[in-house]
Amino acid sequence: MNINLLSENECAQLRTIIAEAANIVVCCHQNPDGDAIGSSLAWAEYLRQQGKDPRIVVPDMFPDFLHWMPGVERILRYDKHVEQAQLLLSTADVVFCMDFNAIDRLGEKMGDDLRASQAQRVLIDHHLGPEPGMTLSISHPELCSTAELVFRLIWQLGGFEQMDRKIAVPIYCGMMTDTGGFTYNSTTPEIYFIISQLLTKRINKDKIYRSVYNNYSEWRMRLIGYVLYTKLNVFADKHAAYFALSRRDLKRFHYLKGDAEGLVNMPLQIKGMKVSLSLREDTERDNLVWVSIRSVDNFPANKMAEQFFNGGGHLNAAGGRLNCSLDEAERIVREAFVAFCC
Repeated sequence: MNINLLSENECAQLRTIIAEAANIVVCCHQNPDGDAIGSSLAWAEYLRQQGKDPRIVVPDMFPDFLHWMPGVERILRYDKHVEQAQLLLSTADVVFCMDFNAIDRLGEKMGDDLRASQAQRVLIDHHLGPEPGMTLSISHPELCSTAELVFRLIWQLGGFEQMDRKIAVPIYCGMMTDTGGFTYNSTTPEIYFIISQLLTKRINKDKIYRSVYNNYSEWRMRLIGYVLYTKLNVFADKHAAYFALSRRDLKRFHYLKGDAEGLVNMPLQIKGMKVSLSLREDTERDNLVWVSIRSVDNFPANKMAEQFFNGGGHLNAAGGRLNCSLDEAERIVREAFVAFCC
């Protein structure tokens, strides 16, 4: 099976960029998820195998259920170590931009620092609409995850034989989390060929699943019950549902980063549902509401995110943000349902 992605010229260019770089930074988007962290860890480890010493810089906190992955101790958080991160970005020869399509996804401050850097920028991503101006843009929205893209690049660059569990485990984790355990956006045979090859590296896929999905707190379980019984709004005539979590709700259930992960998918278990949306007040900043959208079949979650929520994403998985109160955000959700849900 041919899983190569790059043309001969692109492959040669990528090899040259890696070979000539002395200072390398690998970064991913704000509020990193499993694919962002997994693809960053795997790509950084591949670069180490090529004799490089890359640094991973992420904008902010990532969920506790990802802290078990190999290499995670090497990650530097920009929001906790601003000066050190700024120095790394300003002195980098190349910055690999993992799992985001635009520099704005880094957040304002880290985004400004990357724009100010003289480093070459290599985009490795699977979201629509990649930002122009990159030295090399490796953008494939048709792939299930950036982690899948990383595997294909390592394969094409001849790194598979040298691949070990430090690379294979984060790749599998990234693919798994960005497809909901291979329940959506994962119908191509290439995905399962890649999984078969990862299994030859002696990864324990069942343990990876448990480490992510069976690694929450007691309060996460109580939060799920609260959301489904008390907070869920179902519009059966529009085949749509949403829930909104206030800062007070989050405090009541001892919210930790990642505790709301996957909740937005649950209303899609209701017969006939086409779209589910979650609203979550930011725990620190006033008038900031995070939006997640999940849908099925051909319902354009990405278009809804673009039109109403200052965001974007994939056909069936998208997100955004609103700078307003939670009440106002709920009003906007209802407007979005009127516009998109017939």
